[in-house]
Amino acid sequence: MSMIDEFKAFALKGNVMDLAVGVIIGGAFSTIVNSVVKDLIMPIVGLATGGLDFSNLFVRLGQIPPSFKGNPGSYKDLQGAGVAVLGYGSFITVVINFIILAFIIFLMVKFINNLRKPAEAAPAPAAPPEDVLLLREIRDELKKPRV
Repeated sequence: MSMIDEFKAFALKGNVMDLAVGVIIGGAFSTIVNSVVKDLIMPIVGLATGGLDFSNLFVRLGQIPPSFKGNPGSYKDLQGAGVAVLGYGSFITVVINFIILAFIIFLMVKFINNLRKPAEAAPAPAAPPEDVLLLREIRDELKKPRV
């Protein structure tokens, strides 16, 4: 078998295609979660912390060049100028994104597992009353051929 044929057999297996679809959907889902965190959750967190903006929390490690024209209190401006900055606020935002994404995936897996649970088996029917059993025995005896 040639290498191309082996690759075709590998790439067209169901598991590989399922994985590819999962990665693509995961990327799109990640974009949605990032938007939820950035546009919905972080403003609420900022409001609760007195207007604190996590994305602008940083420690400047390098010197600001003399030709710098931006805001020295802006993380993005300093990064754009090539100043070494430790952006721990961005890290906090990414951690919050991860926690929310992990929780949402947990809920989805839990929901899917609940759908996959087999329906509970119906209870076994109750034993017939004694008089019904006796009548069945009589019926069976009457059906037997007589000698």
